[in-house]
Amino acid sequence: MSNKYHYHPELEPESFVFTPENLQEAGVIISRYPQGRQQSAVMPLLALAQKQNNNWLPKIAMDYVANMLGMPPVKVYEVASFYTMYNLQPVGKHFVQVCTTTPCWLKGSDKIVEACENRLGVKIGETTDDGQFTLREVECLGACVNAPMCQVTSFGGDDNYYEDLTPDSVIKIIDSLMSGEKPKVGPQSGRKSSEPKG
Repeated sequence: MSNKYHYHPELEPESFVFTPENLQEAGVIISRYPQGRQQSAVMPLLALAQKQNNNWLPKIAMDYVANMLGMPPVKVYEVASFYTMYNLQPVGKHFVQVCTTTPCWLKGSDKIVEACENRLGVKIGETTDDGQFTLREVECLGACVNAPMCQVTSFGGDDNYYEDLTPDSVIKIIDSLMSGEKPKVGPQSGRKSSEPKG
């Protein structure tokens, strides 16, 4: 599933450079690749830039990464627009990504999406008016045994998986995030990790 890219100059920051800490991390990342193959670091550098920029990648950040790696900018745009892990427009503080691939769908992901839409008052692909939540449908997140599931990324934070969801449990997760709490990650059914149910 490709990531549609529509350039919005009005959303672009005036400048982008890695913070000193991220510049050091970028150097470590680039050093992992053999001489002459440093452009292979494009994906982790884009992820680093996205994390620094409130979980989205403006064009100026993609250009910065291209320059750092000695790549034509269009090659970086191709990578960023192909993979849905890169957000090419601003997202809410809490970025809720519901998996709707076959295993999750068979376990009721359509009801999870519906519960999220109803609780947040937005449809898939939209952001709440207060900028707190963006809801998106995504392809497999690799937790099929714990379907249905979603991933929530918050500003400055890591990706958190919430699994074995029901409409009620996903609403509780959203309500916790709304009140500034961090919900318990992992299975919401009480089982540990991906052990057999029961």
